[in-house]
Amino acid sequence: MKKRYWIIGIIVVVIAAVAAYLLFGKQKKTAIEWRTAKIEKGDIQITVRASGTLSADTTVQVGTQVSGIINKINVDFNSVVKKGQVIAILDTTFLAQAVDDARATLKRAQISVNQSKRDFDRTKVLFDQKVLAQADYDLSLSTYETAVTNASSAQAALNRAKINLQYSTIIAPISGVVVSRAVDVGQTVAASFSTPTLFTIANDLTKMQVQANIDEGDIGKITVGLDVKFTVDAYPELTFNGTVRQVRLLPVVSQNVVNYTVIIDVPNPDLKLLPGMTANITVLVKEVKDVIKVPATALRFNPPQEFIDEMIKNLPDSIRKKREQWAKASASGGSGGMSGGMPGGMPGGMPGGMRSDRPRRSDFGTIWVKEGTTIKAHRVHTGVNDGLNVEITGKINVGDEVVLGSNAPPTAQTTQQQQPQNPFAPQMPRGAGGRGGR
Repeated sequence: MKKRYWIIGIIVVVIAAVAAYLLFGKQKKTAIEWRTAKIEKGDIQITVRASGTLSADTTVQVGTQVSGIINKINVDFNSVVKKGQVIAILDTTFLAQAVDDARATLKRAQISVNQSKRDFDRTKVLFDQKVLAQADYDLSLSTYETAVTNASSAQAALNRAKINLQYSTIIAPISGVVVSRAVDVGQTVAASFSTPTLFTIANDLTKMQVQANIDEGDIGKITVGLDVKFTVDAYPELTFNGTVRQVRLLPVVSQNVVNYTVIIDVPNPDLKLLPGMTANITVLVKEVKDVIKVPATALRFNPPQEFIDEMIKNLPDSIRKKREQWAKASASGGSGGMSGGMPGGMPGGMPGGMRSDRPRRSDFGTIWVKEGTTIKAHRVHTGVNDGLNVEITGKINVGDEVVLGSNAPPTAQTTQQQQPQNPFAPQMPRGAGGRGGR
């Protein structure tokens, strides 16, 4: 009986050993496959994207200062007009009668002035002969001065009636194209409280502008003179050019989102662009040409923790001790950085004593370059970043394969400890400021 138990126990142990070998032994021998991309030269552009509305560079709304019935219209939509051209006429029946009435009132006032002048002259002669009292003289003078004032008021009323009659003829204030007509013949317009809009004239459609709404997060990148490219839905295959002319300071708040209006000058020699079109704009903030660039994901890549542990295990004792000293100095915030080189071709760096004439640490990054079956860390200086590609400089060559990722499955330990245990990147102490301390 006991012999049977021994045999069963031996069989279970053998099966467990074989299973452990198949599960863990094979996984350990599985080589890590690196996902790479070639380092190349090219152009990098930093852009800001937004939308806006096209409008004429100068648009004037033509109204009327007098009320009346539209008697005649000389223009229509898309009519080309010249400055001073008659574009509409109001019915002048009542306005002409107002002029005649004001002229008659003026004539009565002038008669009154003549009569009061004669009375005053007689009174003055008698007053000089000391026949009349001072009070009679003053009364006659006052009557004469009042008549003169009334005549002046009547003259002003006549002038006003004539001006209103002139206003019945609507003329174009600028040369341009009629883009809107809001009235028809026979329609009554009332100018009691506000001037009604009869026509809208665009000064010159060969010069357009785009009013773009730029988010507050991007407005700091926009300056006067930047080049702009945009498309419109009417011509999806064409790209139009413009220039930033003005950044308006007044914020526009919509649904708790703060935007700023940016005016962009746009040439329109072919008259393809029309007022009211929606423009999808791209503002070119910065551009560098023929630089070495890598995908932005290459700077965010860190090798799997097991790969780093294997590299640390294979380091010489002297270099391992240097790394431990450097890590302790970084964690304590001291300035005693290691001046020697780190394994993998990485400079040790100065944790706390970097000179002010050197680039900031935030301008540096680490990329991993594939060399044969393994990878090697390279410290590089980063430049322009458009979100997809990053400009870099350092001891790297065009055509090298930079690592973007691997086939190693992520683990909780790798996610939490990968960055601080990376021997080729600066160690951040726990609780450090910025987002890295979270």
